Amino acid sequence: MNSVIDLWNKCLGVIKDNISDSAFTTWFKPIIPLSYINKEIVLQVPTMFFYEYIEEKYSDLLSATIKKITSCEDTVLLYRVLMDKENNTTTDVPTTKKAQSTTQTQKIVSPFENTVDVNIDSQLIEHYTFDNYIEGRSNKLVRSAGINVAQNPGKTMFNPLFIFGNSGVGKTHVSYAIGLEVKRRFPNKRVLYVSANLFELQYTDAVRYNNKNNFLNFYQSLDVLIIDDIHQFMSKPGTQSTFFNIFDHIHRLGKQIILTCDRQPSELNGMEERLLTRFRWGLTAEITKPDIELRKNILRHKIKENGLHFPEDVVCFIAENITENIRDLEGAVISLLAHSTINNEDISIELAKKIIDITPKDKKKVNVGYICDIVCEHYSLSAETLNSKSRKAEVAQARQIAMYLSRKHTSQSLDSIATTIGGRTHATVIHSCKLIENLIKQDKHLLQDIQILEEKIK
Repeated sequence: MNSVIDLWNKCLGVIKDNISDSAFTTWFKPIIPLSYINKEIVLQVPTMFFYEYIEEKYSDLLSATIKKITSCEDTVLLYRVLMDKENNTTTDVPTTKKAQSTTQTQKIVSPFENTVDVNIDSQLIEHYTFDNYIEGRSNKLVRSAGINVAQNPGKTMFNPLFIFGNSGVGKTHVSYAIGLEVKRRFPNKRVLYVSANLFELQYTDAVRYNNKNNFLNFYQSLDVLIIDDIHQFMSKPGTQSTFFNIFDHIHRLGKQIILTCDRQPSELNGMEERLLTRFRWGLTAEITKPDIELRKNILRHKIKENGLHFPEDVVCFIAENITENIRDLEGAVISLLAHSTINNEDISIELAKKIIDITPKDKKKVNVGYICDIVCEHYSLSAETLNSKSRKAEVAQARQIAMYLSRKHTSQSLDSIATTIGGRTHATVIHSCKLIENLIKQDKHLLQDIQILEEKIK
């Protein structure tokens, strides 16, 4: 292919068919193809922020498209980031480890025979360190405990370290930071970060291909095991049983276990009691939503880290209007930067107001657990009581209301609702929903209760 522009236009044709028009306009039109020489394609992007977003969201699509269009599996992608528009200074950065992770994670799936090899791929993203994990009241305990664990893995009282909190508050970042600090201090330690979903897939493959012993040997040989989103093990008895054996073995040898979750252990319905007991052996620490000072500090750090310049009133405006989590804060900055770059518009409070208006507003995380919390608060019940086997009329009806509201206001399956609310069956959920639907036609007080609860959910 003679012209890099022709090559890139063909790539754009494929990419456009796979993403929305707005995403294509925002993230791909500003890219300038510079060269394609010796199987290396160089693309210029406007800022480091822009590069990070492309790598985070579209690296797999971009890589696959380039290889398809060039008909070459060995094609290398290099970004040239425009650091200073006035002086036209740039810096070259390769596609990151994250972009290659799809293939790299396969290293964990099958070669369990290499259990004596220290140099396993820890699956840690090197950007997420303690240095850029900004501390505030909402995460101070977790950060302090994480540093303590990294300095002396397996030898503190924080084993396991169970970190919980809503999505986007920084659980994964601090997990990576712990793992990276352990590797820095103890290069020979075998450290592994793995999502609960990937662990389950590996386990399923190990069973299917009669490789379960090697799977166990591999995981039991680790010095530090970090499992993200442990709640995904709920109602999966085979995976739980295997993880129990791994947990016990690692813990007994004085090795470190770190778990992240979207809820505290007492709310993990469908998780074996023996696992819940072990989760509570160490430290259970929550990361809550960031307060305004932490939100401002995170924004300032992110802006400075990427060589950007935002007026202070813009920083304050974003921090005051996006309150739930860090991920949404960063998303707003990226949107602001993209609009500024594409429209050649200065970053100002006026632009920020426009962006915040079109950025999805913070929404309450409406899931079954959230609805159960609201129902418990309304009826002055504990979560344990709601999820118990109690047949007391007031408890049974509160449970039925929780099921009814969960089916109406979430997209979770009947089985998921049933499991979360006391480990029932989907038939129980169907029965409860029909019962409440009939009762609210006759009982004005119950209808009033439902309306109050729905207002709280919204």
